[in-house]
Amino acid sequence: MATPLKRVRGLGAAHHGTETFWRQRLTAVANVPLVIFLIWFLVEHVGASYEKMKECLSNPIVAVLMLALIWSAAIHMRIGLREIIEDYLHNKLCKVSSLILVTFFAALVGIASTLAILKITLGS
Repeated sequence: MATPLKRVRGLGAAHHGTETFWRQRLTAVANVPLVIFLIWFLVEHVGASYEKMKECLSNPIVAVLMLALIWSAAIHMRIGLREIIEDYLHNKLCKVSSLILVTFFAALVGIASTLAILKITLGS
């Protein structure tokens, strides 16, 4: 049972309080301008050749913004899916295996996307 002091500090039985809540909100706020940038970038380059897109993506500012979007979205996705799994799956084995799969999937998406952006940016 949480004491009033622990409730004020945001610490419950799990002893890490509202950290996930705030991380979810932070990534959501970060995703808004990053997705707006992505939409603008895609609209601006509709019909561009492969070489032109490669040239635009090799710009360090564009690469950094794309990497920020990828990682913010992957973290946001993992937190959201984890909340859904914890709320709606009641079988312990199914819940644990789903949480592991979601974590690996989010990491795989982040790593593969980062590798692709770095490969384009560094000119390989």
